[in-house]
Amino acid sequence: MNLRALKYFVKLAELKHFSRAAEACFVSQPTLSTQIRKLEEELGVQLVERVPRKVQLTPVGEELAARARHVLRDVEQIYAAARRSRDPETGTLRLGLFPTLAPYLLPHVVPLIRERFPRLRLELSEEKTADILSMLESGKLDAALIALPVEDHSLDHIVLFDEPFFLAVPESHPLASRSCIETEDLEGTELLLLEDGHCLRDQALEVCSLSGARERVDFHATSMETLRQMVAAEVGVTLMPALAVKPPIAPTRNVTLRPFSAPAPHRTIALVWRKTAPLEPMMHKLAGCFETLPETLAA
Repeated sequence: MNLRALKYFVKLAELKHFSRAAEACFVSQPTLSTQIRKLEEELGVQLVERVPRKVQLTPVGEELAARARHVLRDVEQIYAAARRSRDPETGTLRLGLFPTLAPYLLPHVVPLIRERFPRLRLELSEEKTADILSMLESGKLDAALIALPVEDHSLDHIVLFDEPFFLAVPESHPLASRSCIETEDLEGTELLLLEDGHCLRDQALEVCSLSGARERVDFHATSMETLRQMVAAEVGVTLMPALAVKPPIAPTRNVTLRPFSAPAPHRTIALVWRKTAPLEPMMHKLAGCFETLPETLAA
């Protein structure tokens, strides 16, 4: 059994198509097909059902594809460990971020990361939290920035900062005249929220449960910017994390932002990585690039 055959098989399991899998592996279709057949012969089982214009894995094929992904991930970690032992601040770091954080955080920290690690290549992936965790588990990401808590004992983490929420209301809204908002002021208020799958939605629902507010059920936004514009159009009110309203983000017409009194609702952002990955020293160095963010959030 060789790693090349496992790579071909995993790609075939992912794409369910011989030609596309061969193209993704940069080999001819006959080459890929031959390697899959040799793998089946060596294992003594059928991994793939071959029907016209379709590829279906057998039950044992599904199981072995999952195991092969772990094998390939572990092999990549061996190479990564060797690379980082030579020079941990070079090479590529694949970092995941979720959509309600990425566009607002990156302008603050990417310049600092580039200055601190000039030879490090940063590959960024913007995905929902559930997808980020899946990509971490499969080895497609090295590390990620996520909002705690995350119930995954295979991950290690460093808390980076707490990001407070602001209340966003139209200028004509009664709460716009307040200098500071108490959570009790939201009792009976309907909040505009993001659609399912966004961690910010879960955090906002938690605020609703504490304040007596409720979700507006006839509208769910797909992005933070949609929420912002719906507030500007006087459709309703929402919660916005601090980085989404701080410079360099420009103010939005007819949107008034009000802070909450202490203890303000917030989300806790952490840097996470697999415990089995040889990353801890590098992660602590990377976390240093986020040290000035609390000052930015308090400004």
